[in-house]
Amino acid sequence: MPPDDRPFLNPPGADAAAPAGEVPPALFDLAVNRADAALRGLRPGDPARALALWHARTRFARRVPLVAVAEALRLKPEGPGEWHWAGGPGGGWVAGKAPFP
Repeated sequence: MPPDDRPFLNPPGADAAAPAGEVPPALFDLAVNRADAALRGLRPGDPARALALWHARTRFARRVPLVAVAEALRLKPEGPGEWHWAGGPGGGWVAGKAPFP
């Protein structure tokens, strides 16, 4: 089945319904780190579209706004080595591996 034919939990794109309520910091961290890992693994030609598709298909990600995940990914340092997001929506990139997958 081609990637675009898989069922969506949410419609892909930034205009999809925004989640209600505050996002727990650990969930935000998980969404950013998993999105980063997915994009690294996929190496898409259009990262914004790939991120929107990932977000739409990922059950826990629908609780985190796509625009917030995209903004966090945009801030990732370009330097060598491993980085992970920590600290929830107000957090940032930290050198090293994430404490959980």
